[in-house]
Amino acid sequence: MRILVLNSGSSSVKYQLLDMDAGSVLATGLVERIGEPMGAIRHKRFPGSEREEAFAFEQPVPDHTTGLTRVIDLITAAETGVIAGVGEIDGVGHRIVHGGESFSAPTLIDAAVIDGIRAQVPLAPLHNPGGLAGIETALRLLPGVPNVAVFDTAFHQTMPAEAYRYAIPKQLYTDLKIRRYGFHGTSHFYVAKQCAKHLGKPFAETSCVTVHLGNGCSMAAVKNGKCIDTSMGLTPLAGLVMGTRSGDVDPALHAFLSDNKGLTIREIDAILNKQSGLKGMCGHNDMRDIHDRIAEGDQDAELALKVFCRRVTQYIGQYMAVLGGTDAICFTAGIGENDAVVRQLSCATLGSLGAVIDAERNMHAPRGRLAEISAAGSPVKICIIPTNEELEIASQTLEVLRNGKKEE
Repeated sequence: MRILVLNSGSSSVKYQLLDMDAGSVLATGLVERIGEPMGAIRHKRFPGSEREEAFAFEQPVPDHTTGLTRVIDLITAAETGVIAGVGEIDGVGHRIVHGGESFSAPTLIDAAVIDGIRAQVPLAPLHNPGGLAGIETALRLLPGVPNVAVFDTAFHQTMPAEAYRYAIPKQLYTDLKIRRYGFHGTSHFYVAKQCAKHLGKPFAETSCVTVHLGNGCSMAAVKNGKCIDTSMGLTPLAGLVMGTRSGDVDPALHAFLSDNKGLTIREIDAILNKQSGLKGMCGHNDMRDIHDRIAEGDQDAELALKVFCRRVTQYIGQYMAVLGGTDAICFTAGIGENDAVVRQLSCATLGSLGAVIDAERNMHAPRGRLAEISAAGSPVKICIIPTNEELEIASQTLEVLRNGKKEE
């Protein structure tokens, strides 16, 4: 079975073609700057193998139809392709950022599902329109090929009401569905399952804290295989400190900035989403640059790192308390998988909670592989688990196709 995974943003399309029987990636790539005068396309076939070849193109990509048409051309053409034609694609899995309360599982796409995704656009105005464009384009270009929507928010739909409801007037929830939704759910689900496999426990009996640290950061508390809390909220702005996002701040900050700086709500929102976080504190949103600045004596960069890690520590402790028993803490994504300093600082004070990090194992952990970095005898394991959202989307798509599932 060959599954094409599409992650369509407002001006980009990421893609992978996976051979699920062989467990391999046949092709991967990115179309970006859609709608700008000149677009850019990066494409690889047989990535990570001896046959790997990389291609790069610059050409106008006026819309998603043009971009996805180019993707299909690249994976089927003799010079760049890996399959003879679109008839060899068995299904398409689409990453959809927001499913609201309407979707709690991956689902086969039809007109009603498209309407349901469109109804969530007010909750994700920057993301869901791109996902819809990808779906509608795929349906036109690949007639007869089943399409499946996999939702970033779905894994978090098992949260109890006391975790997802905000202490605001009930009518605001009733009318506008203002609540905690959470994001990165596909990553958290994949990592939690890999954690259970590593521990040799059934997923339904595994409890862990999954820590997704990249340019965007979030955390989830997983109890007996189900998410019971997560750090992002109505939007991806809440929770941990991120590359350019503030994470949690006093909600009264908006009124304070309006009164004292004359800023509009939209200007404040832009500051908190695009000019805050690590970048706002020290001018850099890449953790590698921050480490370089710290080595040169930059105190702002050092403070930014400490604030980032302190927030991670706080959320881990909070979630361990909520879980009432934790098998493991699992670090994933770009920073979580690759930054030993962040992991060390984030776990340094967790020993009293039963999570003891081993400094040597952490510092010398192999990159790109699952690794246990807790000390021998630590009651709570601390692990590095590389995430693979594309594989999880493909796996969920395959399961839907085999079971013929459509969420009711």
